Amino acid sequence: MASIDPRVDVLLNKPEWHEERKQLRALLLDCQLTEQVKWGKLCYSCENSNVAMLFGMKAYCALGFFKGSLLKDPEGILVRPGEHSQAMRQVRFTQIRDIEAMAATLKAYIHEAIAVEKAGLTVAFKEKHELTYPEEFQVVLDADPALKAAFEALTLGRQRGYILHFSAAKQSSTRASRIEKCIPSILEGKGLNDR
Repeated sequence: MASIDPRVDVLLNKPEWHEERKQLRALLLDCQLTEQVKWGKLCYSCENSNVAMLFGMKAYCALGFFKGSLLKDPEGILVRPGEHSQAMRQVRFTQIRDIEAMAATLKAYIHEAIAVEKAGLTVAFKEKHELTYPEEFQVVLDADPALKAAFEALTLGRQRGYILHFSAAKQSSTRASRIEKCIPSILEGKGLNDR
């Protein structure tokens, strides 16, 4: 079945996780979800609200639920995509037979995710601006008012990206090195991954 959006076919025809994507797509479409490409991924929505997304990673293929943290997860199959993920949860697969064996369970989770959207439930996000600055960064900010002003002018998401990047380093010397490397980008008003 060809999609109206040619970008869907391009994603479906990628060799990585090809059969797994097709199998998961069939389950999602069988649940009457609308298919689109968003953020370079296959995205499925209900009444213009994002419900699920398909991910093809190196080590696994995943069915992600945008508000997965609100799902009951009686089977214990949902995992956070990253340690800082607040809402998204994924079910990961490495073989097509795992998807086939879990088809009924996956459909139940998809229907619950649709019900969450229709009920208008929202995830209670932790405040992203409540970040703890690493001591090394606070010292640099206190010593350089122009840098402090530039950092505070960044969006909260960009500030968070820098703080998480700096804080992830275990050693003080590594944190200091990361901070030093990022100062020019901060002064230019760029985020951690901006070019």
